[in-house]
Amino acid sequence: MTPQLRTPRHQVSPKSVLLWTMQAAVFWLVLFVPQLIVFLLVSNPPTWELALLVATGVIGVVHTAVEPSWRYRVHRWETTPDAVYTLSGWLNQEWRVAPVSRIQTIDTKRGPFQQMLGLSTVTVTTASAAGPVEIEGLEHELAQRLVVELTNTTQATPGDAT
Repeated sequence: MTPQLRTPRHQVSPKSVLLWTMQAAVFWLVLFVPQLIVFLLVSNPPTWELALLVATGVIGVVHTAVEPSWRYRVHRWETTPDAVYTLSGWLNQEWRVAPVSRIQTIDTKRGPFQQMLGLSTVTVTTASAAGPVEIEGLEHELAQRLVVELTNTTQATPGDAT
């Protein structure tokens, strides 16, 4: 049976919204704080510097407020005996299907924010030129069970994993 492109049925953890909010806030703070410091240290800053500071602040606040919830509504995942299905993104959305017979490795990763929130990312690597399939924002225990399930399914599936 050939896997078909379809919307996966599982949402990621609701805690993903907080994870993505934290990641966005850190990104924008790394951009905003140095601009603010330079602005405050210059005795007579030009108008364009103030405009840049305000623009960075406004875009950062809007992005941090909108992107995580939007992304949560989009992100989906599902596994079947035949394939791993994912839908991810927010502005640019990506549907992926990884046939189980093509899976080469299955990994988990947890950054500091993910560890703090009890979340993990499962990465399914195939020989695809598009790169690995990632399921970000899973509860850590669920991610561990998923890795075991996919490993068992992959080992029981005939194929060349290329």
